[in-house]
Amino acid sequence: MIKQEESPIVWSPSEEVLTGSRMGGFKAWLESQGYGPFADYHALHQWSVDDLETFWGKVWDYCGLVCDTPASEVLGKRQMPGAEWFPGMKLNFAANLLRLAEGEHASQEAVVAYCETRPVLRRTYGELKADVGALEAFLRSKGIDKGDRIAGVVTNGYEALAGMLAATSLGAIWSSASPDFGVGAILDRFGQIEPAALIVVNGYGYGGKTFARQQDFAELIAKLPALKCVISVEQLPGEAAVPGELVTTWDEALAVGSGQAPSFTPVDPDHPVYILYSSGTTGKPKCIVHGTAGLLVNHAKELILHGDIGPQDRFLYFTTCGWMMWNWQASALLTGAAVITVDGSPGYPDLGYLWNTVAEERVTHFGTSAKFIAGCRKAGMAPAETLDLSPLRIIFSTGSPLLPEDYDWIYSQGAPNVLLGSIAGGTDICGCFVGSTPLLPVRRGEIQCRLLGVDAVAYDDDGRPVDKGRGELVCRQPLPSMPVAFWDDPNGERYHAAYFDTFPGVWAHGDFIEFTEHGGAIIYGRSDATLNPGGVRIGTAEIYRQVETEAAIKDSLVVGRQIDGDVEVVLLVVPADNQELTGDLLKQLRTRIRQGASPRHVPRHIVQVPDIPYTRSGKKVELAVARLINGSTKADNRDALGNPEALDQIRERLAEENLIPAGH
Repeated sequence: MIKQEESPIVWSPSEEVLTGSRMGGFKAWLESQGYGPFADYHALHQWSVDDLETFWGKVWDYCGLVCDTPASEVLGKRQMPGAEWFPGMKLNFAANLLRLAEGEHASQEAVVAYCETRPVLRRTYGELKADVGALEAFLRSKGIDKGDRIAGVVTNGYEALAGMLAATSLGAIWSSASPDFGVGAILDRFGQIEPAALIVVNGYGYGGKTFARQQDFAELIAKLPALKCVISVEQLPGEAAVPGELVTTWDEALAVGSGQAPSFTPVDPDHPVYILYSSGTTGKPKCIVHGTAGLLVNHAKELILHGDIGPQDRFLYFTTCGWMMWNWQASALLTGAAVITVDGSPGYPDLGYLWNTVAEERVTHFGTSAKFIAGCRKAGMAPAETLDLSPLRIIFSTGSPLLPEDYDWIYSQGAPNVLLGSIAGGTDICGCFVGSTPLLPVRRGEIQCRLLGVDAVAYDDDGRPVDKGRGELVCRQPLPSMPVAFWDDPNGERYHAAYFDTFPGVWAHGDFIEFTEHGGAIIYGRSDATLNPGGVRIGTAEIYRQVETEAAIKDSLVVGRQIDGDVEVVLLVVPADNQELTGDLLKQLRTRIRQGASPRHVPRHIVQVPDIPYTRSGKKVELAVARLINGSTKADNRDALGNPEALDQIRERLAEENLIPAGH
């Protein structure tokens, strides 16, 4: 158990935040209706899981969500999988995201799009709604209809948002990938769902370089036989459009439908709105289907209540269209905030670029990855000393556990007055199980809380709740944004196997977690990557916390090597620039891990490598390396990796160290 004194408070809500935040307003609103009273956030959370139906109905009402036909009840069938949310409802996803695109708010900025290849683009809510109507009309003219899939190979910018809204307005299903994906990786995804329409950029910019992709994407089009139309976006100005008979340019498509209003076609509550994908590092990605009402109400809860985002706010989350955080970011439109999109490298022209953009755009909510924050710390940056970040209230971090030292950096040199919201969930729910709230203090190294309506606990191997210590992160009651299905899984067998085989009737998420005595959470890594030396289960994040705060180490990855019925811990490290893995550094690392974690955490082998493999959404690929070192013959899906050459380099180094056979 992490004791309270070991997790010092680094931020506390003021009385103004406690009462003036949207979460504070929700709490007071409930109490005015006779619920509660709620002594604190934890009491509110307990009520939210004790009275699940009432809670989610109140979220819908308080957040002002709209539908064409009300639900007959909030929750019909309760079993997992197969929970039935808002039965009888008819609604439209885009209608909710554009619900504030009327009256005075129509003239407020909806999207401000930054990228490396074009000038900053600014569009109001009124302009966005007009473009959505025009684009939808064009798609309908090409025979695209409700239930069709519309895919985007797009950058994180205006066209992606408008395309998604046009698709969901007509009742189609949106799915997207990033344009830096190889054609094979895109086909692994879109080939399964057979899109009828494709929105595709002609290239992209990254790190000061441009990458034309017209011929690659012409090859992609040829391999998607269900396509009825393709819209080419001029992401690289002056470059040719993607070629092909089916292709219309973005401007031409808008001209065809100019003046048409969005239809906001009503759909059933579980009608698919998005298809997202697992990382696909061990085979073809799973196609995860999210339903309209469940995703909408959960995003409203997370963004409006937990995130405290409203119509006067400005929200920037650095992401790509191949990561579920893009979908999360897109839903911020339902709050009426301005969504600031940034496409390109977060480190170009330098690590200060995102911070400068936050300052220039007077961003109130900034989202990024734990890796980016760690990079800023290691680079010795101090944006708080050089930039006016006074509008900034909340920083979100996700992608991997946020190190305690990164809390220190934010509160000393990054942005000392913000609520630092470490959030964790996944593509599987397109949202969070644990995260932030304005009603609680932030403790160093801890996620603040379980989110409202989320009955999350840690289970031991026998399926019993863990009162003290670590276990499997599970959710014991239905959550609206749990997938409605996997694509092409008619009997639900793959869906059931993914989440419900471990503990029948209970969602097992695959994270190794501890809930602290004051209600916070610490994630120790993926449970399928946990280490078991001597039969004691430890999380990979515990070792990263020690290694990646060493100035001499740029990056690392840790896996378990099975040998003689036990497990050896193997640590791969990338030294910082101009550093080598010397004997002194080896001793320093082992001492740091022994003292900061335990003797059992100390690796048996520490190996220098040139690079660490990551998925295209920026997550370390532990499982592929673990399979490599343990002799698995199962082939990895290299197209799912952002840097597949790193796996080859690791293979060579492990062979040199006699940790795998040469040529394995």
